Amino acid sequence: MKKIIFYFVFVIILIFTMPIVFTNKFETKEVVSQNIIEEKFDYGDYNMIKLLHTENGSIEELELDTYLLGVVASEMPASFELEALKAQAIVARTYTVYQIKNSKKHENADICDSSLCCQAWISKENRLARWEENMREEYWNKITRAVMETKGKFIMYNNEPINAFFHSNSGGKTELAINVWGGNLPYLQTVETSGEDAYTSYNSEIEISKDELIKKMLEKYSEFRIDFDKTDCIKIIEYTEGGRVQKIKIGNKEISGIECRQIFGLKSAKFNFEILENKVKFFVTGYGHGVGLSQCGSDVLAKKGMKCEEIIKYYYKDVEISE
Repeated sequence: MKKIIFYFVFVIILIFTMPIVFTNKFETKEVVSQNIIEEKFDYGDYNMIKLLHTENGSIEELELDTYLLGVVASEMPASFELEALKAQAIVARTYTVYQIKNSKKHENADICDSSLCCQAWISKENRLARWEENMREEYWNKITRAVMETKGKFIMYNNEPINAFFHSNSGGKTELAINVWGGNLPYLQTVETSGEDAYTSYNSEIEISKDELIKKMLEKYSEFRIDFDKTDCIKIIEYTEGGRVQKIKIGNKEISGIECRQIFGLKSAKFNFEILENKVKFFVTGYGHGVGLSQCGSDVLAKKGMKCEEIIKYYYKDVEISE
């Protein structure tokens, strides 16, 4: 009889204590997850970033990793693989600190929110508003993980943060920095990435009338002349190591592929062309300047199983990832 009573009491105790045991386990996981987000890394002089909002000229002060949430959310699609997003977070963090250390583009701010000048940034509210409602929580949590799980990590060369350039789609092969800006940075070499043609940013076309082409060239060069009756009135003279146009002759003017891209609004300097009856058609491959990390290429490599640090070392040569 005593044994029966003992077992009965034991079962009652077990029934009431089991939820507490399991609840504590779940609470511990939640606390750990929360700590990943809330635990701050000490960046010393770079804990706070002064961000210039180019739309209205206001300056906002943000913690570095909080600022990076808006950069990653703006610069890379949240649908990309987590390891690609983590690579983007490390690249953006490195680029930010490099700019603060070495560039004084803005008088009262460290960096701005424009991709044309620094790197793109978007507020959480605006980013959530642009996503489908059923994806908002998943996407923002994914971006938060990418930033917070890489906190403190920088790309270093000779114990200094690198000028971590990045772009959307290399069109299959990245470019040497010297061919774009004239500076020779040893960690920025040409590398190939297959699979970028699966992304919409890989191919684009621009059509421009012959009259419009003449008008745009005259805006830049008053002495410009062209005779479309000549078969070689437009001719590519030289290509870069990355397969982009180095020099092109248009009428009586020889210009760089980069300048041609700027004049006619091409997405890349990796292009070919066709002269038709009343217009010129440009066939463009890739999107962006092509230097450094390719965002689409990063997603390709992540899908193949590469981790964020492996992706970074693929695009930036002889670098180290360190805190």
